[in-house]
Formats: sequence, C-alpha cells, structure tokens
Amino acid sequence: MTNLFSLNEITVSYSRKSKLMDLPQITCSKDVYDLVYPSWIIDIDHRESFKILLLSRANRVLGISNMFTGGLSGVVVDPKLIFQTALKCNSSSIVLMHNHPSGNLVASDADFKITKKIVEIGKILDLPVLDHIIFTSESFYSLADKGEM
Repeated sequence: MTNLFSLNEITVSYSRKSKLMDLPQITCSKDVYDLVYPSWIIDIDHRESFKILLLSRANRVLGISNMFTGGLSGVVVDPKLIFQTALKCNSSSIVLMHNHPSGNLVASDADFKITKKIVEIGKILDLPVLDHIIFTSESFYSLADKGEM
C-alpha cells in the first residue's frame, strides 16, 4: 500500500515579467509573422519545428513556446503538451506555428489533420486556436486567413 506522503508533489507556477499593456498585441497573421520570424530565421531552413504563441484575452502576447523539433521533413506534435503549456501560462487563446524547411508554403494533409485535432481540443477547453501559420524563410501561410481552420 502506498503512503499518501510518498507520492510525487506537483508544482505549477507562472510569472509575468512585463505589464500586460506593455506586451505586443496581435491583430492579424502578419503581426504574428513579424514578431516571430526574426527569432526563427537562424534555423528555419534546417529542421522542422513547432511553436505556439500564447495570448491573453486581449490578444497580448504572453510568450512563445518552442514545443517540438523534428527533422528535415516533419515534426511530431503532441496536443496534450500544447495545452499543458497554454493552461499553465494562463493563456486565453493560442496560435499554432511551424516551419517548412523545403520553402513550400502548401499545407500538407498532416498539417490539416493536426490543426483540426488541436482546434477541437481547444473548443472543449474553451481555449481557442486562432490560427495555424506555416513559416518559410521567404514568407508565411495562414490557415485562418485562407478559411482552412
């Protein structure tokens, strides 16, 4: 029989370093691209990775989380870890982001499937997914702008 006091202790914490009004506000997919692209440029053509943008109720940027890193042609995405991060950070909504090292801005079937799955989970948790943006070194593609969410 397990002693209750021998179980692992779970600690959850969140701290904000800036006043909410001082944080950048997102109004469109171009805002996301302009904010995130400069920090991604170093590795954008080398390996596929998946990030999330965490937003407040007023679409102020709480932070960017580098969630998953893959290889040249794909990345494994675990929705549980995405929402674990978003909930822990008191996010009110999220934007999904990943890059295509090939430079191809066409969303794959896998991109659509994982987007649909994450959007559905977000609806259940009342934590909406506002967009899924594909980055390349030349441009970006917004699934929300194209009505593909």
